[in-house]
Amino acid sequence: MKILVTGAAGFIGAALSERLLGRGDEVVGIDNLNHYYEVSLKEARLGRLTPHPRFGFLKLDLADRPGMAGLFREHRFDAVAHLGAQAGVRYSLENPAAYVDSNLVGFGNVLEGCRHAKVRHLVYASSSSVYGLNAKMPFSEDDNVDHPVSLYAATKKANELMAHTYAHLYALPCTGLRFFTVYGPWGRPDMSPFLFIRAMLARQPIRVFNRGEMMRDFTYIDDVIEGVVRVIDRPPQPGDASRLDSPATSSAPFRVFNIGNSQPVKLRDYIATFERALGIAAILDLQPMQPGDVVATAADTSALESAVGFRPSTPLEVGVRRLVDWYRAFYRV
Repeated sequence: MKILVTGAAGFIGAALSERLLGRGDEVVGIDNLNHYYEVSLKEARLGRLTPHPRFGFLKLDLADRPGMAGLFREHRFDAVAHLGAQAGVRYSLENPAAYVDSNLVGFGNVLEGCRHAKVRHLVYASSSSVYGLNAKMPFSEDDNVDHPVSLYAATKKANELMAHTYAHLYALPCTGLRFFTVYGPWGRPDMSPFLFIRAMLARQPIRVFNRGEMMRDFTYIDDVIEGVVRVIDRPPQPGDASRLDSPATSSAPFRVFNIGNSQPVKLRDYIATFERALGIAAILDLQPMQPGDVVATAADTSALESAVGFRPSTPLEVGVRRLVDWYRAFYRV
């Protein structure tokens, strides 16, 4: 297949591109290489992809409507894996315009490109953040998700609604994937694993929000990629009109799945895993709850398992050890 991967220089996008190339697909990657975090890491990820003869890269902003339209005119994509977005919950409090441009305008441009090019399947990144103030655990795709607590989460929920509209109006098969706290080698420096490792190696305090009483469903990158690839290969079919009580199913060719490890871990226990992997005791700076955060996340992945025969299962201890080993080698520390 010929597959467009947006956000190809990003954490998940680069890992997915490598996996698709490894199985013989042709991949066109786009990324705007913005400065939200160190561009050198994005370039290093791309450096692992560019030697592949079936990989092509274009620096392009999702919000560039003429550029995106030209991309879809130039190429005939069988599928699109839309992973490009302005990431980060807390940053959305500081720079909301970046989320409107990338996550709303940019996603609209992706949908239009897929519609006109008659792409056979659009798979796009949603987020566990859409569950917002929901208290019932684990989070199910059938749950109502109308109470986001950050603009980032609101844009991801908006993406699901926009995708459903295109699935309904234009019969564009769309699958949304709600990722749960993805971590692993080549990850994002703004996320807790990098922040913890960097601080602990420097013997500096790490900020621990909600005094460590948070819980997260940490999901290893290889598990996420396995789920994404299986979903790409299985476009949704028009469903049962009686399932309109769920935001995850439809009479249109539209589905939404959780991708999480289904084993939520308390933040203090998560930090202890890094202490064991690094052989260093963490210095904790206990902080109150931050605006835009949620206390806990936990994924019900039964729908994903039923649809594609897979559920994430990498133990946290194993994933953290691999991350620490990679971090030491990459940053030479």
